[in-house]
This record gives sequence, C-alpha cells and structure tokens, in this order.
Amino acid sequence: MRLNVNLLPFFILAVFLFLIDYYVFQGIKTLTSTLNPFARNVIHVGHWLGYFILLAAVIYAFLSIGPDRQFSTFSKWAFNTFLTLVVTKLVFILVLFGEDMFRLVETAWNSYQKPKADNWMPERRKFVSQVGLALAAIPFSSFLYGVTKGKYNYKVIRETISFKDLPEAFDGFTITQISDVHSGSFDDPEEVKRGINLIKEANSDLFVFTGDIVNNVATEIEPYIDAFSEIKAPYGQFSILGNHDYGDYVAWNSEAEKKANLDRLKSNHAKMDFRLLLDENIKIEKDGQHIQLLGVENWGKGFGERGKLHKALADTSHTDFKVLLSHDPSHWDEQVKNNPNPIHLTLSGHTHGMQFGIEIPGFRWSPSKYRYPNWAGLAKHADRYLYVNRGFGFLGFSGRVGIWPEITVITLKKA
Repeated sequence: MRLNVNLLPFFILAVFLFLIDYYVFQGIKTLTSTLNPFARNVIHVGHWLGYFILLAAVIYAFLSIGPDRQFSTFSKWAFNTFLTLVVTKLVFILVLFGEDMFRLVETAWNSYQKPKADNWMPERRKFVSQVGLALAAIPFSSFLYGVTKGKYNYKVIRETISFKDLPEAFDGFTITQISDVHSGSFDDPEEVKRGINLIKEANSDLFVFTGDIVNNVATEIEPYIDAFSEIKAPYGQFSILGNHDYGDYVAWNSEAEKKANLDRLKSNHAKMDFRLLLDENIKIEKDGQHIQLLGVENWGKGFGERGKLHKALADTSHTDFKVLLSHDPSHWDEQVKNNPNPIHLTLSGHTHGMQFGIEIPGFRWSPSKYRYPNWAGLAKHADRYLYVNRGFGFLGFSGRVGIWPEITVITLKKA
C-alpha cells in the first residue's frame, strides 16, 4: 500500500459523499416517518454506516493500486459499488430537489398572500419520496445488470457503406472490426471466448483490431493469446496500437523496462497472428485489383500524438481506395477527413461510449459526446467515412450500461 499520499482528494471525496448522503437522508426520514422508532433508527444508522463503509472501501481500493495499476477484485467491487450507488442516489436527489423547488415557490406564494402569517415551508410529501425511490431503482438495477452481464453482452453491428470509387473486385468485401479489448479487465474467460466465437462466425474477408489490447502491461493479454489466435480471415488479420498499449500509465523503473514491455506487447500481436501496422500500409489484392490498408500508431488529442499519417500514406496515390486504422477518432477530425490524399474509410475505437448511455431508435446519448463529436457508430464528411467501434472490453468501471461491447461487420459496396 502506498503511503505519503495527498490527502486532499480523499477529503473532497468524503465531503462529496457526505453532501449526497445528507440530501438522501432527508428523503429516508420522510419514507420512514411512520415506522416504529426501533425500525426507523436501524434504517437511519444503517444509512450513515453505509456512508463510512463505502468511503473507507474506496479509499482503501485506491491506495491498494500498485505501480502496475492492476485492480484487485476488491478494488473493482469498491469502484463498481461507488459508481452504482452515486448514480442511484443522484436520481433520488433530483426528485427531492424538484419537490424542494416546489416547496420554496409554495412558501413564497403563501408569504405574498398572507405576509403576517407564519408561512413555514410545507413538509416533504411521502409520495414524492416514494416516486424518487422507484425512479432510483432504475439506474440501480441497470448498473447491477451492467457489472454482472452487460459487460459481456456482445452485439454484432452490421454496416454497409457504399463508395463510387471502390474497385469492383471488392464489391461486397467484408471487414470485421473490434477495438479496446483491455484484456487486463477480463474476469470471465468463457464469456471472452463466446465473444471470439461471434467474431469467427462473421466469416469476414478481413479482420482488424484498432488498439488497446491491454490496460497497461503486455502480460495481460497472454492468457488469451490462444483464444484470439483462432481468429482467421482470408485476407489477413491486422492491428494497431492504442494509447494504453504503450505503458504510459505505469510507473516504470526505467525507460528500458518500458521499452521491453512494448516490445513484448508487439511480439504478442505476432503470436496471435495479428500483423501490427506501425505508420505503414499494405496492399490487399483481389482478382487483379487492390485497396490500401493503412495503420498508424496512436494519435489522439490529449492521449499522445505519436502517429505519423504521412508515413502511412507513403507510396499511395490519390486514386487508391484506402482504409485507415487509427485508434482515436479525434485523429479523423484533426488530420484525416480533410487530408488532400483522400482516405475513404477510417476505423477507430477508444471512446467505449463511456460504457454508459442510452441507445434506442431515434435517440442516442452518452457522456462521451461531450468529449468526442463522433463517439460511436458511423460519421461522414463529404465522401469520407469514420466508424467508431464501442469496444470489445471494458476499463475502470467493470461493467457496461446501455453501451454494449461491440463486434462490427462492415460491408463495402460499389455505388
């Protein structure tokens, strides 16, 4: 466990949780007002005991994270519980806050009508607190599902994209994409194998992986090398690096140790029979025609601008049909979509859709939208396309709520 840490973040966390729980407690008092004194006191004491237990668990979990930034089972449990309860309580608080605003308006109106009367604020209505409790059950049950089943609720999403200048031999050519495996987070190998079987069942012409095979260190993927090496495609399996693959978030003893980790990770790609593209391109040939597959090292706004697009474009012509693998979708906005050497389709990942949101017909929302204009699915600029995969794995929050793990199958069509 680490010592000599800055206590300010923990103090802020304690105050934050206290303010939330204090507001929630007002609703609990209303809900328990008709209970006998013993039951009421048990619930009240249990509420505040829960506050101290959760605070202690989260602080301990944070302090127990080692220099390799690996999360223990307890740490995952603590962080998942923290996020689940905070979101649940915030929903409850929103209902209470709405009632408080109404009570304030009611008090002000009564004071205006009868300025000399004792116009105390009306008591909370038990029915409103009951409604808040019922609404809070929705995120609670959603997060409970997300941390148990949702994180492996793989969805195969199919997209057909048409291009006027696609070589005719590639009309109907299929590409399966996954991204953000984050193998260090996996806790159920059988579920991972089920996801890999879905990839294999797609029977695509080409398989691509768009970065973040690990959370931090190369050894995380090694228990799954045999499983991922079963993925085969007639025109090959190709991969790139994501921001987590470089080991930037680990306290290494030396630069040599960090480099050795990256070298080991690259060799693990080879063991899975993934051809790792590092600012380069390769020609995919079919029936005497070809397309260019490009892959860059990670380039992301705020996440390391390593990739050199000009190197990946070397020896390609303006008339070549090009597919680019680039981990971070911000690269498309900054350098790709307006590049004078046109890139027809860019495949990215990185965002995970924040592993939390709502996607229903006609409506889509995730906190990720406030950081990335293109955070999931297909985007278009002129005749150039970007597809952002929602990720195969998970990171930080050991679950997924509403934004499910994705296997993308893209079909190229001649317009």
